[in-house]
Amino acid sequence: MRALVLLLPLVLAACDAVAPKQPDTVKVPLGESSPAPVAAASGAANDYGATPMKDRVAVLGLLNKRNNVAEEIKLKPGEAREIGPVIIRVSACERTAPWEMPQQTGAFVQVDIRGRGQQSHARVFSGWMFLESPSLNVVEHPVYDVWVKDCVMRFPGEEGPASPKADPSAKPAASPSAPATPPATPAAAPAA
Repeated sequence: MRALVLLLPLVLAACDAVAPKQPDTVKVPLGESSPAPVAAASGAANDYGATPMKDRVAVLGLLNKRNNVAEEIKLKPGEAREIGPVIIRVSACERTAPWEMPQQTGAFVQVDIRGRGQQSHARVFSGWMFLESPSLNVVEHPVYDVWVKDCVMRFPGEEGPASPKADPSAKPAASPSAPATPPATPAAAPAA
């Protein structure tokens, strides 16, 4: 039994000594000298006619829980804004195409906050935030809260505003079970 315990590390070490894995190869069709370039490798991503990333606008909310003041912040990907002790950076924003389900709106956000008496900011959040799932990734801070409100962009064939949520004049469709007009309420008698 003792010999088996002593041999086990030697066996495991021998497994690491197996020949190194050969790199993956790319087959090139006849008549071509190199494989076709990949869009991601060349730095130009295919956006399929949607608004390019640099022209999209992420709409975020910032809440100071201490004094109950909320702000709406609009940033393009690559931009950052400092609001008091909070720095918010947006790297990307994305919205699901209108013909795809489920509809999702998200942004890749980084939040840095400088505490009282501190000289530098500390990163409290870095990741994707989603409008439809606010509890999925949350900024865990006792004073500040940040959330995604919209990603303003347009897809081919879309008419009207760049985002359905960005049109303030758009009225939600009435549900079939709800009456078209609210029932009249009796007027209250003026207090004497």
